[in-house]
Amino acid sequence: MSGIEGKVVAITGASSGIGEATALLLAERGAKIVLGARRPERLEALAARIEKAGGEAAWARTDVTRHEDLLGLVELARDRYGKLDVLVSNAGVGLISRLDDLRVEDWEEMIDVNLKGVLYGIAAALPVFREQGFGHFVNTVSTAGLRIVPLQSVYAGTKNAVRTISEGLRQEAGDSLRVTVVSPGAVRTDFAERMDPAVKGQIDKLMEIALPPDAVARAIAFAIEQPDGVDVGDIVVRPTAQG
Repeated sequence: MSGIEGKVVAITGASSGIGEATALLLAERGAKIVLGARRPERLEALAARIEKAGGEAAWARTDVTRHEDLLGLVELARDRYGKLDVLVSNAGVGLISRLDDLRVEDWEEMIDVNLKGVLYGIAAALPVFREQGFGHFVNTVSTAGLRIVPLQSVYAGTKNAVRTISEGLRQEAGDSLRVTVVSPGAVRTDFAERMDPAVKGQIDKLMEIALPPDAVARAIAFAIEQPDGVDVGDIVVRPTAQG
């Protein structure tokens, strides 16, 4: 048995990209997956794909900007499988632009999804983890927070806020809970679809060297499969060609 087999893992942003790849990989390794995202038709199709391959999956439409949706996702895990071992807070948006563009609504959306969405996940899962006496938070951050560049100020700010909160959570968690931050570099996802066309062109160029999402999924799996008492705190995964 692997350190993943039998674990119940809830994943936000599970309908595509890193979330989808993580769900497929963990299910293949024996985890029971609880899928959350805003596109129910994709969640239903992904759950069917997992079950067809012999795995177990449940799903619920989940908007991480709504605290009650995260509560529902955690409750679904407990109702269906009796526990929750891991919450992977992966949902995120990257509406990058120059600060001079004053895209205040985009700033607010990144704060709501990237930062408050993680906090709502913590608020939903932490009481359950305390009651169980075990649990693992895995938060997807970004290398954008490690190397600050133009256009990504607000995006990087939200990711660095999650990094800070995760470290505080780790210190408060005690010896029964684990907290992992995973910082991907360039990954081939639909990350740039809603960006300004001029900015999107720059990101599309970066995609030429980008990693497949399953590279990040393997890093997440590595953190989850460690024995009890081993906390992998911080993982950076990026293309060798990325500066």
